[in-house]
Amino acid sequence: MAAQYLLGNEAIAHACLEAAIDVASGYPGTPSSEVIDILRMQDERPFHVEWSVNEKVAFEIALAAAWCGVRSLCTMKHVGLNVAADPLMTSAYTGVTGGFALLVADDPFAHSSQNEQDSRRYAHFARIPCLDPASVQEAHDMMVESFALSEEFGLPVIVRPTTRICHSKSDVRLGDVRGEHRTGTFRHDPKQYVTIPAHARLLHRHLNDKQSRIKKRLVERGFNHHTIRGETAIVASGVAAAYVQEVIPDNVSFAKVGAYPIDEEWLKDFVDQHRTVLVIEELAPVVEEAVRQVATTTEVSGKMTGTVPYEGELSPASVAAAMRRAGFAPTETFPDATPVQGVPPRPPILCAGCMHRATFFAMKKVFRDGIFPSDIGCYTLGLQLGAVDTTICMGASITVGSGIAHSGEERDVVCTIGDSTFLHTGIPGLLNAVYNGANIIVVILDNRITAMTGHQPNPATGVTATGEPSPPTSLEAICRACGATFVETVDPYDLPLLLETFRQAKERKGVRVIISRQPCVISARRAGIRRKPYTVDTEQCTGCGACRAFGCPAIAFADGRPTITDLCAGCGVCADICPSGAIHTEGRR
Repeated sequence: MAAQYLLGNEAIAHACLEAAIDVASGYPGTPSSEVIDILRMQDERPFHVEWSVNEKVAFEIALAAAWCGVRSLCTMKHVGLNVAADPLMTSAYTGVTGGFALLVADDPFAHSSQNEQDSRRYAHFARIPCLDPASVQEAHDMMVESFALSEEFGLPVIVRPTTRICHSKSDVRLGDVRGEHRTGTFRHDPKQYVTIPAHARLLHRHLNDKQSRIKKRLVERGFNHHTIRGETAIVASGVAAAYVQEVIPDNVSFAKVGAYPIDEEWLKDFVDQHRTVLVIEELAPVVEEAVRQVATTTEVSGKMTGTVPYEGELSPASVAAAMRRAGFAPTETFPDATPVQGVPPRPPILCAGCMHRATFFAMKKVFRDGIFPSDIGCYTLGLQLGAVDTTICMGASITVGSGIAHSGEERDVVCTIGDSTFLHTGIPGLLNAVYNGANIIVVILDNRITAMTGHQPNPATGVTATGEPSPPTSLEAICRACGATFVETVDPYDLPLLLETFRQAKERKGVRVIISRQPCVISARRAGIRRKPYTVDTEQCTGCGACRAFGCPAIAFADGRPTITDLCAGCGVCADICPSGAIHTEGRR
């Protein structure tokens, strides 16, 4: 098949088809989301594909399928692996029969994440192989290889692309898609799959016995390789290896680490032939620690000497700078970037007409002195509206809010959480809050979709990943089943009713739930839903600036007077805010 110009995640998805997967599961999380999104839309090969309610569930779906002898894929971002860590650790003991690839996309520089966690640490912790691609082509090739590697050693295999790989484009040589569909069969073997202590101790020994064979196999397959050129050397991994190859001099040796665990004998043989070695990798010093363990007289530099930064994303320029600091002479230098002066900052903001903005506006108006724990989603941008005080991880808003309330804090605690996030890990927090008598208000921001990661459906949407109808989950019923007695659903575009509902909640005690429901404005437009735009009557407008406080990007100001641009989504909240009644739908006064 001829090379095609593909996004990294497109190449990864196609590799899964080439490897003949039979089950694919995941939870959306940038930069991994497109893989399942592409697979759920393909028609080249029949298999089961789903968006699961969270990463732990997704992992267990794929693991069980691999137990039945079929090939399975599970996708998530790096912080999602925290959620799936419990079954991950034990799956290394139980092993698999069919190939099981776990795609975990890391996010150096935290482009869309709350931390810069390095998933290679999890692979080391669980003692399973991890493949670390340096290019889009390699991400494709490693993805294909991962299933065979998994079957060879009977272990899950992590494939760890980063944002730069997932969201870059490149010409990719593809293979053929295999169309046959396998049927799995579960083999009863309690000693393998029931990890009671007596079984786990033996399984742990078997896992340890596999390590030396895995290390040598990764070298044999060419994932880890080196070239001797001189007395000095650079060792690099992941996309950093690609950057190094752009600027490394001809007289400097090079070792590329593309897979873990690293064979210490192979690494020691390379390191000991050099006077100095520089290790370049993103995030944690995983390779550098291995190099230091095997080095005898070789001088090693990298993150641990301050030569390579611990934080952020590397680039050819930063790699060249690190080489210069270590005494290497890169073949190319890069001028320092100088920002253009006078360009106004453009931070991300909520869309014009976003239901979250109206909800936050009403919250701040009613709970002026409130504390606002929030969660992971588009609505984290409520930070700019002064309505987000904490964001830790998926589902933490309710539990953090409970902890604040139990601390003796007397101010109102108002938590915000999205519909998908609530279904992901918010339900246990709500159940716990009711059970333990927390005094909080929980606002579920229900925009009927998983918006931030690309508008994937969730159990409340009413359709599956492949578009099949599914009974929509009732958030109201769940909240009442958790024991909440005050559960109200309100349209955030109806500002007077929204304000009144918040006031009623403020007057009560205990756990109170308000479901603010309005479809995501982008999803609504895609569905053909159009509302009449609004305009400002310049004769009625007093220039008071009340609409400015709403922060809608469709409201522009010139000479202190507002105008409404064609970004207007027609939500009408600004008309409710305007004290002089100067904002109307077009054609009405």
